[in-house]
Formats: sequence, C-alpha cells, structure tokens
Amino acid sequence: MRAISGLWRWRRNPLRRGTDLAEAWVGLLALLLILVVGPVIGSVTGGVAQDALQRSVREQQESRRLVTATVIRKLDRSPLDADPEAASGRDVRSRVVADWTAPDGTTHKGTVMAALQTPHRGDHFSLWTDFHGRIAARPLDSATATTHAVLAGTGAALLTAGLIEGGRRLAVWRMVRRRYARWDQAWDRAGPDWGRTGTGS
Repeated sequence: MRAISGLWRWRRNPLRRGTDLAEAWVGLLALLLILVVGPVIGSVTGGVAQDALQRSVREQQESRRLVTATVIRKLDRSPLDADPEAASGRDVRSRVVADWTAPDGTTHKGTVMAALQTPHRGDHFSLWTDFHGRIAARPLDSATATTHAVLAGTGAALLTAGLIEGGRRLAVWRMVRRRYARWDQAWDRAGPDWGRTGTGS
C-alpha cells in the first residue's frame, strides 16, 4: 500500500528529491516481489513438502499393520489417559497387559494402551504394529499430510513476504539516515550565518 500511496513521488515536482524517487522505486519493487516471488516460493515449498509427506504416508502404510490384541489383565491404579493421536483428543484409553500376533506370525505380549474404557480379560482391541509385531504409531493419513504441506507453503510465502518487507524497510531507513546526514552537513555550512542581516553580501 505504501508503494501505491507513494505514486506522487514520480510526478514532476521542484520539491521532489532524488531519495523520494528512490523510495518510490524500492516500494514498487518490494510490492512486485511480494506479489510474484512470495507465491512462487510458497508453491514450490508446498509441492516439495507434499511429495515428501505423501511418500512418508505410503511408507508408513506399507510398513504398519492393524492387528487385534487381547486383554490379559488391566493394570491396577492405571489412570485413564487421552489418546494423543485421536482427532478429538478425548478418546479414553486404559493401560493393559495384552497379547497379539504380528503380521509375520510371531506372538507378543506386553503393556499397551487399549482403546477401552473398562477393559476385562478377553476383550479385543486394535493395535498398530510393524511386520515384526513391535508397537508403532498410527500411520499418517493423506489428508493430514496435505494439510501440513499447505501450511508449509503458506508459511514459506509469508516468511518470504516478511523478508522482502524487512529489506524494503532497511533500505528506506538507510536512505533516510543519509538524507538526515546531508541535512546536518548543509546546516553546519549555513548555520553560523543563519538569520543574520546582510548574509551572503
């Protein structure tokens, strides 16, 4: 917006300084860079993130399997915990000792979190494992990966815009500092005689 409001600096005007025109060009260049370069960098970053995340989704879905586990016993004095991987964050889970059969046919037994509010011996629940039966996190789904990629692209575009605006502000600040330094020098030259009658005669 500063570039648009500063269009008056291009008009011919006897009071226009060279730095006014330079500030206007810097503002216009920054605006063009924000409108062109920011979206390009955001799009490229989002595309790269999308490719990497979708590859990770495929790898996780290929290497993890949902198996059925059987409750052996509930652990005493185990507080109910919320499932950190659940969409709502309110899915109640209980700590139990259970056994399960891995995709490779081996049997396993261990302490796990079961998606059961009141587990009893013999209850069944689902559990994510790798091919060897080791407990694994739920695999990333495609929609979540896409959301992360969009956020990465948006963040990159906003960061680019912020850096460009920061560069514009720095350039204008330096121009203003130089202008003030020239004014100080001019004032030092004119200062001793300022306001005296007959100055310059």
